[in-house]
Amino acid sequence: MELIPAVQKYHWGKPGKSSTVAKLYSEALKSVGESPAIDADGPYAELWVGTHPNGPSKLKGCKKSLLDFIKENPTVIGEKVKARFGLDDIPFLLKVLSVEQALSIQAHPDKPSAEILHRDRPDLYKDPNHKPEMAIALTPFEMFCGFRAMDEIVEYLQGVPELREIVGDDVVNEVAEEKDKASLRKAYTRLMESPEDLIKANLTKLLARIKTMEAKERKKLEADLIERLSVQFPGDVGIWSTFFLQHFTLQPGEAVFLPANEPHAYIFGDCVECMAASDNVVRAGLTPKFKDVKTLCNMLTYEAGKEWIIEGQPCAGGKGIEYNPPVDEFAVIKYESDEKFDTKPQPDSCSVLLCVKGKGKAIIEDGKKSLDLSPGSVVFVPCNPQSAGIQVVPEQPDSDSLLLFEAFATPNKSG
Repeated sequence: MELIPAVQKYHWGKPGKSSTVAKLYSEALKSVGESPAIDADGPYAELWVGTHPNGPSKLKGCKKSLLDFIKENPTVIGEKVKARFGLDDIPFLLKVLSVEQALSIQAHPDKPSAEILHRDRPDLYKDPNHKPEMAIALTPFEMFCGFRAMDEIVEYLQGVPELREIVGDDVVNEVAEEKDKASLRKAYTRLMESPEDLIKANLTKLLARIKTMEAKERKKLEADLIERLSVQFPGDVGIWSTFFLQHFTLQPGEAVFLPANEPHAYIFGDCVECMAASDNVVRAGLTPKFKDVKTLCNMLTYEAGKEWIIEGQPCAGGKGIEYNPPVDEFAVIKYESDEKFDTKPQPDSCSVLLCVKGKGKAIIEDGKKSLDLSPGSVVFVPCNPQSAGIQVVPEQPDSDSLLLFEAFATPNKSG
């Protein structure tokens, strides 16, 4: 069964003329005879494949949403998925992101915290669920993720006078001496809760000083990033997170898994993202939206120097790479090939298959039906415990290998 994905035009998205999201959405609409008017200069941030009410996928050729179809046909998600999550719904949301401007410094609450936040502030935190997520780079993908190693943080605290003035000598000295989670928490909280005038005044001084630096010192101080973020969010406290959070760029095919209570922010590039079906985000910087600084600072793990890039495992005869994070809600397989192959069977869960690049056909229902695959195509695959997978036949000749992403639940992982 084919789906039409939804699009989100958040302010941080790439303009239509360069957005992968805009391209995929346009092609998806063309497949049903629509002529989408893509705004070349307007932002196209996210493509959604799933049942989330803020952007539900629709069945191709009709107005029915995927969620309505599932509620009418609950067996399609799989008995084990229903038993594990207790819902007639899929527990994951698959996205494509095209990031032009940095997203907020944020974290997602764990399940107990999400329940409390939803109870106390349902206007801000819309559901009681956690939101683990995983990003797989389509292009070089720049991001903040987790805290730097303690030695790096201490070096910045001691060596950047403007930062030291904000955090205070007492806390800087404590971090340098203790190098533990408690002192890091104190330093980051002191920064994030500092008065706006103190933040802005020292940022002005820092920006003036880095203009006089030699290339080596600029690189050490992440000067280019600080200047970029200052243009996007003038005077924002989140800019100072450059000195606390790991800053790196994923290469295409590399992935990170973001569990609860870890600070992160996407900065630039395109990725495929999969997450639990929640919309809970606690923000504290680099955003015009509400900043819940106290909640964010209280919820973080303050684990420093963690390795974030996760390794995928080959599958489907080497045509696929499976990214299987330690949660039950989702896993993702990336398929890339210019030769015929069978997808990995998913006996316990339904799945969604998204085409990002190339053309071909998906042979389903034991060879009885063929669906065209092209950029923007989405196929919903009902759970079938006897399934042998889907046969995928790339179109030949084609300048691009077929690039597909399949998302599914793993309900037995924690069992």
